[in-house]
Amino acid sequence: HAPTQVQQLVQTVAATAAGVPPESVFVHTTYLGGGFGRRLEGDFVPAAVEAMKAVGRPVKLVWTREDDTTHDLYRPAAVQRCAAGWGADGKLAAWRFEICAPSPLARWAPGAIEQFGGVDPFSVEAAANYPYAVPNVRVTYLQHELGLDVGFVRSVSHATNCFAVESFMDELASAARQDPVEFRRSLLGPAQTRFLNVLDRAAERAGWRTGPASRAGGAQGVALMEGYGTYLAMVANVAVDDGRMRVTKITCVVDCGQMVNPSIVESQVQSSIVFGLTSALWGDITIEGGRVQQQNFDTYRLLRLNEMPELDIELVVSAEAPGGIGEPATALVAPAVANAVFAATGQRIRSLPFAKHGLA
Repeated sequence: HAPTQVQQLVQTVAATAAGVPPESVFVHTTYLGGGFGRRLEGDFVPAAVEAMKAVGRPVKLVWTREDDTTHDLYRPAAVQRCAAGWGADGKLAAWRFEICAPSPLARWAPGAIEQFGGVDPFSVEAAANYPYAVPNVRVTYLQHELGLDVGFVRSVSHATNCFAVESFMDELASAARQDPVEFRRSLLGPAQTRFLNVLDRAAERAGWRTGPASRAGGAQGVALMEGYGTYLAMVANVAVDDGRMRVTKITCVVDCGQMVNPSIVESQVQSSIVFGLTSALWGDITIEGGRVQQQNFDTYRLLRLNEMPELDIELVVSAEAPGGIGEPATALVAPAVANAVFAATGQRIRSLPFAKHGLA
């Protein structure tokens, strides 16, 4: 009995630990609690089976939070490099995006990468599907392993790549002396109706404004992305006082196609934003002497109730095919907040978490 997203994997590792054929193992899937990528692993199953064999009766295995935090499969560290060029007509003519990161798929499913032409598709999300109409686009990925097992995290590589792409789009808008929303709108072709719709709705719903003049009411930043067939635009309101940042409101417009239960969809978007905000503000794992330093919530900071911003979420009624909703909203939080910080202070945040910059 286990909370798992990968029943076949759990069946296989349990059978191996028990010394029986896989067909002798039946996996009872319990309530998941939270998945977030961790439930794609089966590393906790063999220990329970070994303990059962040793005592001859069922064993309930519960990891302490310290065990879980210090022996996890962590989100891949990533470095991205962006470049762009303007044409003689003053329009964006070229865009280049380089990614260097380890591959969670290479460990999780060895050999599977060959099916995708040698490139881990979970490492180039929110990059390979760059939405803007630029004549020359080049995206490259260099797989570089760090000697540390990495795994999947909610939104997978959307989180790292969307942060780089949408932060850089804001830098380009600033270089072009254009409003960040208008700059993005000008680069969305006529076929990108779903992108345009969520962007326009989010800007209108948030009462979009730009620049330091809005500091008193909280400066705003925007981010735009498609993930798993879902189109999203997000506006973050941020107030910065005495160098400290407070996220006061997040507006998110979501077009995930057809919905069976909009209430569940909204709940997923809300929880994705909370998850993404915690990660962007404080999510950091450090290793000293081969040992993870963060062990519990006293050293791995989470968003607290009194720090929760106001959330305003609109779900677009659509007849399009259903898209995924459990993950993509997480990815837009960091760039939207970072772009709002720039609007408020003129400071560009090019690395996460915000705590490393003294802002959280």
